[in-house]
Amino acid sequence: MNPDPASPVRPYAVTGGRTAPRVKLAMEALVSSATAEQREFSHITPEYQAISQLCRQVRSVAEVSALLRIPLGVVRVLIADMAAEGLVRVHQPQLDEGRPDVNLLERVLSGLRRL
Repeated sequence: MNPDPASPVRPYAVTGGRTAPRVKLAMEALVSSATAEQREFSHITPEYQAISQLCRQVRSVAEVSALLRIPLGVVRVLIADMAAEGLVRVHQPQLDEGRPDVNLLERVLSGLRRL
């Protein structure tokens, strides 16, 4: 999704003005589409469609934000809502003694380098 810079719709309008997701969602959390097959998207928003398409390949929340050029806060709200509806799966990082998993950090770094 490449929003039109002249578009009168502000990013937070797509979340109904909400700035916080329903569940805590780390920016390094990995997101994948809940189903592999093409779904009927006529009833969901263009943002949901874009996120679902993009997450056919596992992506971090930060990657989704960067690739769709949507603010991180908005993407967090949208992904949390989509997870509640069963449209995506979220894989939160497991912290071991307060430190994130090194493998996860390497995957996120690799993804960011591809941007």
